[in-house]
Amino acid sequence: MRYTFPIDALVRSLKYQSNFAIAPILANLLLKQFKISLQHRPDIILPMPLHPTRLRERGFNQAIELGRLITKKLKIPLLINHCYRIRHTMPQTDLPWSERRKNVHKVFQCDLDLSGQHVAIIDDVMTTGATLNELAKVLRQQGADEISNWVIARTLPDKHIIE
Repeated sequence: MRYTFPIDALVRSLKYQSNFAIAPILANLLLKQFKISLQHRPDIILPMPLHPTRLRERGFNQAIELGRLITKKLKIPLLINHCYRIRHTMPQTDLPWSERRKNVHKVFQCDLDLSGQHVAIIDDVMTTGATLNELAKVLRQQGADEISNWVIARTLPDKHIIE
């Protein structure tokens, strides 16, 4: 779904105001959006990692909070301590679309053997996909056979803005 009102307000309320009551609403929206079939369920769910500095600033990782709710319903493992951001970066929201890929280049590390696994990356919002793609590259290097991106909403560029 598109990152517009009311979804954007709900995401911001969870992410920046620590409104944890919003998490179940967003998790249910995500589950309905993907209509997970029993035949095509992932083997594991991996929340988008935050760098320790950003985690300290925010106090929690919204992707982990969403992942906990989703994995409880789907009975799929949530792996939170095996993939890391190894470099603190500027928030993607502060950068023009054209600079986002460079900002997240080689920021992830993973110590899992994912050979033959279907991994679902969970995150709140996808804008350019640069962060998700960068993490997916690392997961492929670790042997992941299939990678799905589960995001609540997608930001689409304004048709009238040229960068």
